[in-house]
Amino acid sequence: MNFIKKIDFNQLLTALNETLYMSFTSLIFATIIGLLIGILLFVTQSDGLYKNKFVNRIVDIIVNVLRAVPFIILMILVMPFTKAIVGTILGASAAIPSLIIAAVPFYARLCVIAFTEVDKGTIEASKSMGATNWQIIYKVLLPESLPALISGITVTGISLISYTAMAGAIGSGGLGNLAYMYGWVRRNNAVLYSATLIILIIVLVIQGLGDYIVKKIDKR
Repeated sequence: MNFIKKIDFNQLLTALNETLYMSFTSLIFATIIGLLIGILLFVTQSDGLYKNKFVNRIVDIIVNVLRAVPFIILMILVMPFTKAIVGTILGASAAIPSLIIAAVPFYARLCVIAFTEVDKGTIEASKSMGATNWQIIYKVLLPESLPALISGITVTGISLISYTAMAGAIGSGGLGNLAYMYGWVRRNNAVLYSATLIILIIVLVIQGLGDYIVKKIDKR
């Protein structure tokens, strides 16, 4: 009973809502932008549908650089940009730009891996039947790689949950902020453990849902 009494459930619910808001808003944008960048990287390869070594190299470098920067440092670096578009560097909304910037290159790479697994014979057969490059992309490439793309979204979503926890340590709100400021700093283990448990549950739900969808759509 003493354990439960130490938990402010309204505060916990607010933190949960902030975490879900940050995670899923940034996941939507990261999925769309990351998919487009992944397609661009794949089709501009030396054997791609739109060969362009220069574009491929530039985009590849940008993606690699963004992936190499640790999230906490990235969040600090984009603070001026965040303040310019959001108006503040604190709160859940302020964390979203850095979350998107961190997740986009990660998901873009997963998309390229998914596209690479598509049977090249299927693509060549589509070409021989007169399909345009755009038709190959949205009628062959995307449908054939869909299970892997969904798996990539699942992995990205789980990564974003961990990013929000780190962002919470520097004032973005959410369960990470609750666990650190009201759990660890104030030596309230009830808050620390409950926030951690909820984060674990969210991760398990995302993983389970992702696995279920992949099994449903994977016809291989």
